[in-house]
Amino acid sequence: MTIIDQGNGAAGPAAADLIKDTTTQTFVKDVIEESKRQPVLIDFWAEWCGPCKQLTPVLEKAVKAAKGKVKLVKMNIDQHPAIPGQMGIQSIPAVIAFVNGQPADGFMGAVPESQLNAFIEKLTKGVTAPGEVNVAEIVQEAETVLAEGDTAAAAQIYAEALQHDSTNIAALAGLAKCYAVSGAMEQAKQTLAMVPESKRNDPAVKAVQTAIDLAEQAKSLGPITELEQKVAANPLDHQARFDLATALNAQGNRAAATEQLLELVKRDRKWNDDGARKQLVQFFEAWGGTDDATVEGRKRLSTILFS
Repeated sequence: MTIIDQGNGAAGPAAADLIKDTTTQTFVKDVIEESKRQPVLIDFWAEWCGPCKQLTPVLEKAVKAAKGKVKLVKMNIDQHPAIPGQMGIQSIPAVIAFVNGQPADGFMGAVPESQLNAFIEKLTKGVTAPGEVNVAEIVQEAETVLAEGDTAAAAQIYAEALQHDSTNIAALAGLAKCYAVSGAMEQAKQTLAMVPESKRNDPAVKAVQTAIDLAEQAKSLGPITELEQKVAANPLDHQARFDLATALNAQGNRAAATEQLLELVKRDRKWNDDGARKQLVQFFEAWGGTDDATVEGRKRLSTILFS
């Protein structure tokens, strides 16, 4: 599957749609109703106010930079004193943020640009601008589809996320996991190779890498039937039991793989420098902490270790 580089995306809304003047009559429509769609800043100002003239251009610049995540509505308090009077505005410039029809935050005075940008960033966290793709939501959808067992569909959704953000770690790890689950180990490796070195310790990335390592390990083992016969013929053949668990895991038989390693832990905890327990922990890492087999396996392992 080809991963397409992230595009530039759609252009933001025109400035005229983001910034406007309001009146006492239009305040409810421009601020209250509009804030139910995205946050709205109401800037109370006046012609005689020097700090207002300092703040306005900085405020407009910040709102434009947010590309539709927030709108700015300006009200001249001399021409329209009723609303600021009802809101208790006693000093200007005063900027009040409305979210979902209610005042949510605000500040007074001509604040520095950095402080203003931080204010807007906090206000718009999680808000998707018009025409903007929410990559996190796409990744979440892919994770849900993968959990339901539709690997091919999940891979397509992860690839879609990567078209919008080619460096998204969750999407890269998810796509690599889809390849690994379907047995396409080379493609899984190639996908993981796109993860920066600094992100290799991300839990999702480590889980896929572990799954790949386990699959590579299983390649060198013989057929499962032969390993089962070895264990049946000699229950004390720990290496055969260990290899059988690894082969069973590679076939997706998690319960049986866990059973064999737990049996080995019970029989000889110290064998191969605690090798059975370490292998089981690797299985858990590859399967994920919330997988049923992991949850049950951890519980049973703890019972053995601490009994």
